[in-house]
Amino acid sequence: MRRARPCPPGLVLPLAALLALLPASPRAAAAQDEPREATSTVFARYSERILKVQVIETSSDAKGTIGTGFLVSADGLMMTNYHVISDRVQEPAKHRVEVVEADGRARPVEVLAVDVVHDLAVLRIGRPATSWFTLAPVPVRQGDRLYSLGHPNDLGLSIVEGTYNGNLKHTLYPKIHFTGSINPGMSGGPTITGDGRVVGVNVSTMGEQRSFLVPETQATALLARVQAAGFRPAADLTVEIAQQLTAYQEAYLGTLLEGAPRLAEVGPFRVLTEPAPVFRCWGGSERSDEAEAEPTYTEIWHRCGTDDEVFIADDQSSGTIEIVHRVLTTQKLNAAQFGALYSQRFRFAGFVDGSEKHVTEWRCAVRNVRAPHTPVRAVLCLRALKRMPGLYDAQFHVALLGRRNAGLISTLTLTGASWANIDRLADRYLEGLAWR
Repeated sequence: MRRARPCPPGLVLPLAALLALLPASPRAAAAQDEPREATSTVFARYSERILKVQVIETSSDAKGTIGTGFLVSADGLMMTNYHVISDRVQEPAKHRVEVVEADGRARPVEVLAVDVVHDLAVLRIGRPATSWFTLAPVPVRQGDRLYSLGHPNDLGLSIVEGTYNGNLKHTLYPKIHFTGSINPGMSGGPTITGDGRVVGVNVSTMGEQRSFLVPETQATALLARVQAAGFRPAADLTVEIAQQLTAYQEAYLGTLLEGAPRLAEVGPFRVLTEPAPVFRCWGGSERSDEAEAEPTYTEIWHRCGTDDEVFIADDQSSGTIEIVHRVLTTQKLNAAQFGALYSQRFRFAGFVDGSEKHVTEWRCAVRNVRAPHTPVRAVLCLRALKRMPGLYDAQFHVALLGRRNAGLISTLTLTGASWANIDRLADRYLEGLAWR
């Protein structure tokens, strides 16, 4: 294949300057205006299907949370995020949910059902809808233009253009990557195609136009449950949430660490790494005395975790898994000095934060046990989720024993797991730790 011949350098600037002076052709000008016209058309056509959702704290009679919802049926059913109305679910006596109509009037609404794992909720607004979105599968390709609608920071209904960038790969549950600016207050609003088909529900952002959607399929499933014959709203939605979390942790923890473990070599140790494709692992090292030719000790860390957690309340989440390995080595410290350093690091491994409203105090059991490959000192700490019977947060701390100048401290953290899964995973975790 012949290579394209470069343009002579002397011609580049004069041509560019001449082109800049030429008036835009009518066709070019129209092409530049098309995205703006399309966006304004999308907004005008579909904005009446989208309402502001606000959660009122009853003692102050003022809103504590705002979000967005969108109508999905003729009889006034609305989709939003669970996290938008979570205060009402967790503390119903202290909060009520309202939608704000186009004329500014607030209307009380009823929370019918939630999907806590996928962060969705269905509301009933108490009036028929004159226009609504019909949920159905939408064929989209990476790079397709989409439009996100919502109430950013209580500034009024807004529309944001962006692009579809597919489903995330490193995730325990489906999420769509949307390259566009979803801001606080837009949560629960729809992201749609130019012809008004819902691709997903706005849920979160990482800033710099990195935003995420709950896929339409999850919203469709929740709506179908509400519209099924014989459906009745749960008297206590926290009971339903507990059931959903129990089923969820069984689905992703029930088979975790089964089969041959994937191992990494970190210093003089062999450790468990990337237990499943949804995990991502990072690492690093530091020396105690960077200026010294030979440091007092060196610390290497290897961390694996998922990007997911299930929002329950502002001060409670569940569904996290994390593995942290820390390797200490020394050529300077004697056995007693290294033992003191090793014990200090093991003692201050740290705990997951939690509110006493939601969890009990930690209870820990310490044991010296024989792992399949080496003796270890193990500490298993548990605390119960107060309103989620049978679910616990757990931290399993392990220190490998038997060397005077090297040690491995490893921690497995789980939140919202059953005792059966915690017990099984702790045993499997030990099998992946050994001296090389």
